[in-house]
This record gives sequence, structure tokens and C-alpha cells, in this order.
Amino acid sequence: MTFRLCFPKINLSGAGALADVPAELVAHGCVKPLIVTDSTLTRLGVVQPLVDGLKAAGLTPAIYDGVVPNPTVIQVEAAFAIFQAEGCDSIVAVGGGSPIDTGKAVRILSANPGPITLYNGVGKVGKVGAFLIAVNTTAGTAAEVTSNAVITDPAAQVKMVIIDANIIPDVSVNDASMMLGIPAATTAATGMDALTHAIEAYVSLGHHVLTDFSALEAIRLIAAFLPRAVADGHDLEAREMMAYGQFIAGLAFNSAGLGYVHAMAHQPGAVKDLPHGVCNAILLPIVEAFNRPHAVARFARIAQAMGVDTAGLSEEAASLAAIAAIRDLSAKVGIPHGFGELGVTEADLPTFVAKAQKDPCAPGNPVPMNDDQVLALFREAM
Repeated sequence: MTFRLCFPKINLSGAGALADVPAELVAHGCVKPLIVTDSTLTRLGVVQPLVDGLKAAGLTPAIYDGVVPNPTVIQVEAAFAIFQAEGCDSIVAVGGGSPIDTGKAVRILSANPGPITLYNGVGKVGKVGAFLIAVNTTAGTAAEVTSNAVITDPAAQVKMVIIDANIIPDVSVNDASMMLGIPAATTAATGMDALTHAIEAYVSLGHHVLTDFSALEAIRLIAAFLPRAVADGHDLEAREMMAYGQFIAGLAFNSAGLGYVHAMAHQPGAVKDLPHGVCNAILLPIVEAFNRPHAVARFARIAQAMGVDTAGLSEEAASLAAIAAIRDLSAKVGIPHGFGELGVTEADLPTFVAKAQKDPCAPGNPVPMNDDQVLALFREAM
């Protein structure tokens, strides 16, 4: 077998890394970048140091800050319209997964015909497009590292998952000083999203030795530092370790793939506009309890990575302890108990099942599921 590993050519990490962004653009010959972000980051002043740095380097940035959580084709079209109108030659996406995925979509349209809905699925992006820098401000999605972009199509009520190496950013930036003070609920949701990436990658059908190392270390870092980051948003060490953990989780799943947690989580996220990380966190222990009998030894190692003392335990007992540890961590950081608290009803579930079965993440699951099994897991998550 051969394994495919894809990630940004340049990765800038550490407090203060944002200051290096202008030099990367200048080195690539860019003069007019489009900053893609959201209005909250603009209002809080998070984007202003970047704007100032770009102008000081002689660049003339344009800004689109209309990205919303679970971005849709509408935001993609609006951002691309500014890219064209302003004559932009590059993109700097600033934020969590939503702005970065929007930036990736703009990159697609900068060199490929629209609409963006043409690119739902795997390997459909023919040309690379504009130079892209992704500045991560949360520790969760790893969108700055991956070949994935998730964009909601409101007409079809589905989250499109665009997967193509041509949309991987040229430069990723993880500056933990930009993550200080993120609200606890956002920290928890994005952190559990990162944990889901690591666990799904570790047990996926596509796992291999090069992803196993990253996935297990990501699990260890997230289990150790997520509670600290939630408890104290200004804990710089916790923020930095979470940034590293989510980054290497991204390296793992970008090659190994994901599974039914993501395939199922995309559906309530698209229809009910729910936070992606929360959807993942609700489903993670439920789906992995289903998967556990098919990967007992791997779940035993997950338990160890999460800090469980497995000395004296059988592999079976240790694997069960992994599921308990996931539930405990989720409860500790304040994740809702189920989708019923978030407005999902029994009537929504059949549609969710049908769409989950078509989601490109589903084939990576360690064991296939039929419709009845997926429906039963959705019901358990209510």
C-alpha cells in the first residue's frame, strides 16, 4: 500500500507568528490580498494587527467580514465578488473553520468556473487558484492544514464537503496569542471537534503508521489541555498545546480520513445551523461505542492517550474505559447532553440518515452501518 500525506508547504506556529504573514505574501509577489473573516473578529480588533502589518509592508488589503458559522454558498459568492471587484491576487483567511473554508472556496472560484456547488465531493478542483494563507484563531477544525472545505448549500439543506489537495493553504498560521479569551463554550466545542478528528483518524480504515503517531499525540494533548483552556481562556500554555494538538489531528485525518461521527454531525449542523464541534461531541461517544468492538486494541490505546490508568486492565476493559473517558471529558467541558436540547426532533432523523449515508466521511468508518443502525445512533444522541 502507499499513503498520501498532504499539508501546507509552510507552517508558522507560536505566539507572535501572525507578524510573519506580510513577508510570506511579499515573497510570493502578492500585492492585494483579500482578508476573509467574520464581523466578530473585526469588531474585537483581532484582524487589525494583520491589516496594519500588511499596509506597513506596502500591501493594499481588501476585507470581506461577512462569514457566518456554517458558511453557505451565499457568503462564498459575496466574498468572491469582492475578490474580483478589488482585483485581489491572494487570500488571507482569518478565523476558525468557517472563514478558512470560505477562503478555500474563494480560492477555488479564483481559477475554476462556478458555482461552488460543482465541487462537492472528492477531487473535483482542477486548478489551484490564488495564493492562500490560513490564520487559525481557534483550536479545533484544523482547516488551516487540510484539503477539506465544508460549505452549506441552503437549497439542498446539506453540508457540502469539498475534498481536494488543490485547496490546501500554502501557509498555515497558528498563533496562540490570538486565541486568548475565546469564550469557554467555543473553546469546548472546537476542542471536542479536534478530539473527534484524532479519534476518527486513529480508528478509520485509512489509518497508517504515519497518521497513528499524530492522532495519538493529538488525543493526549487535547485530553490534557482542553479542560485548562476551557477553565481559563488566558492560559497561554493550554492554548498553545491545544493549537498543536488540533494541528496534528488535522495532519492525521487529512490522510487517514474520518468516519460516521462527521458524516452524521454534518446533518443537524446543516439543517438546524448547529455548531459543528457540538454536533461532533454529542455523537462521538455514541458512534465510537458502536465502533469499539471492531477496533478493541485501538480503543485501548486511546484510553491510555486520554490519561486512563490501564495497568491491570484487559484490552476489552481498557477499550470500554476509552468510551467512558470521552463522555467524562465532554461533560467536564460543558457539552450539551443531546440534540433534543438543540431543537432537533424525531421527525428530522430519517432525512439525517439518508444524507449521512451519502456523506464522503462515512466510508472511512471502521465498520459500515445500515440505515437502521444510523437511525438508532441518532436516536441515542437525542
